[in-house]
Amino acid sequence: QVQLVESGGDLVQAGGSLRLSCSASVNIFDINSMAWYRQAPGKQRELVAIINRIGVTNYGASVKGRFTISRDSAQNTVNLQMSSLKPEDTAVYYCNVDHVGVIYWGQGTQVTVSS
Repeated sequence: QVQLVESGGDLVQAGGSLRLSCSASVNIFDINSMAWYRQAPGKQRELVAIINRIGVTNYGASVKGRFTISRDSAQNTVNLQMSSLKPEDTAVYYCNVDHVGVIYWGQGTQVTVSS
């Protein structure tokens, strides 16, 4: 069983920045991929960014160029640096981990961007 602990969600003004972190309770090298998803009220959960075990990244079209996903192997953590935030980035952000083919989700952290 993988435990995921997310942090960093907050209220921020449009144009601002936030950094989300997700700590995993297993060795990060046993993880196939780590990702961030988000879900806004009334909308489906969507992929924000993903990083695989060799460090290849991919981003959702709406965040490309503004968000950066990274991995801290020493701390078994995946981070999401969010810049130039927009009100439409408001959502609950969820950490997602593929651990030897089994998917785990964090509890979610709220990001609210005011206009």
